[in-house]
Amino acid sequence: MKAIETTGKIDDRGMLCIDRPLAFANHSHVRIIVLVPEDTDIDPDDDPIETVLEGIQQGFHEAITGQTLPLFQL
Repeated sequence: MKAIETTGKIDDRGMLCIDRPLAFANHSHVRIIVLVPEDTDIDPDDDPIETVLEGIQQGFHEAITGQTLPLFQL
């Protein structure tokens, strides 16, 4: 069995909604293990995935448009 880690949310009806589609054949059976954070598991320094992705996209845009500096100038 292969393991894939992803994130998601539980909606108002108690249904699991994952953040991204999985790249598997449709109608595959899967086993799901749900890990729910406890209050003590929350890391205030942990950025949400959306924030991280926005930073990566901005960095990529700056790189392809030449808005970067060589390391020796930093």
